[in-house]
Amino acid sequence: MNNLEDKILAFSAKLGNEVHLKAIRNTFISMLPIMIFGGLAAVIGSAPATDNATGFMRAWANFVSANSSVFSWISVLGLGFTSLYITLGITYNLCKTYKIDPLIPLFISVFGMFMLAVNPKKLVYGMSLADLTYLDGKGIIIGLFVGIFTVEIYRILKEKNFGKIKLPDSVPPSLSETFSSLAVSVVIMFFYLIVFTIFNSMHTTLAAWLGGLIAPQVKATDSLIFILIMTFIINAAWFFGIHNATFWGIMGPIMFMNLSTNAAQQAAGLAPGAILTESFWVYFVCIGGTGACLSIAILCCFSKSKMIKTVGRISVLPAFFGISEPVTFGLPMMLNPIFFIPCACVPTINALIAYLFMHTQIIKKTYAMLSFNMPSIFGSFLSTGDFKALVLVAALLVLDMIIYYPFMKMYERQQLKLEKQE
Repeated sequence: MNNLEDKILAFSAKLGNEVHLKAIRNTFISMLPIMIFGGLAAVIGSAPATDNATGFMRAWANFVSANSSVFSWISVLGLGFTSLYITLGITYNLCKTYKIDPLIPLFISVFGMFMLAVNPKKLVYGMSLADLTYLDGKGIIIGLFVGIFTVEIYRILKEKNFGKIKLPDSVPPSLSETFSSLAVSVVIMFFYLIVFTIFNSMHTTLAAWLGGLIAPQVKATDSLIFILIMTFIINAAWFFGIHNATFWGIMGPIMFMNLSTNAAQQAAGLAPGAILTESFWVYFVCIGGTGACLSIAILCCFSKSKMIKTVGRISVLPAFFGISEPVTFGLPMMLNPIFFIPCACVPTINALIAYLFMHTQIIKKTYAMLSFNMPSIFGSFLSTGDFKALVLVAALLVLDMIIYYPFMKMYERQQLKLEKQE
């Protein structure tokens, strides 16, 4: 473990001082407030009530139904524009590092993000329609690219005095800076325009095209091998900023089909046959969201590091409801080499154990999907009708904490050194 720690920390230190990765890390941390606000709205707006619910659950469901547009809008603004927020954060942090006035690069980044990730459907005065799908987590890669590309090209061209217009000293500094940056801004925006034109001619966007390109081109099955491979790939990809929704073009239809078949078999008095369903994935594999983050959020609450403990206390409730963004962006786990192994392997181990328990009929298979935000400890029981499923999830959570523990302690020692220096 000491050898592993030395190697990982040495590699992590090199990456931690890299300008672009540092800007990305600072951006994720800065996004924590708006992610939490959007996440809480998503939790409150997902009342876990069935048609026969009474009392508090029915009142909750009625309240959400009466205010659904409010909760949906808060959720969209908090979580649905993730890529746009990332673009702005990276642009600002890189400008801060390079000591560049961030205002114009921020404007250019917004222009670039909309050019590469938004697909206009109908542009009419007073009523414009556009597909904003890839402004959420699915467009994170595009957001990273736009933020970094904009600032780097802007910086290089400015250093070479490209298209610089010399104005009299009497001109206000803000106006002088705008004119001196005019040619540079036009070059960068023209590049984004060219990319938009190319993909718009194909009736798509760069974000949508890239999302389709990286989606696994394999036929989904209900086999153990496929489940383990896809679990590892999806959670490892999330570590690098590739949203799990990117893979849902293939995984989604298969899981919906299996769940529908299982529900029909259950209604007919037969034992459900398929294992790979949405409820299997949400309640048994990704306990606490992608990366099985509930376990690490709980561990963080007891950390000696003030930063890690604060992130843990803020993140544990959202993670309990399946929202992993606060801890993923708060520590951060994403692009943090220390957490790559557990982020990819913990959900894979969960999938292996849960599959074997269901395949051997120790616990029943899932036949209902109540809510993505339903806590696994409850969702596992309600989706199977088997009390042993609840016990299995509790045991998996303990196992996840055991696996995450040494990696969290490594990161904790690193943070304690930084806190002592500060």
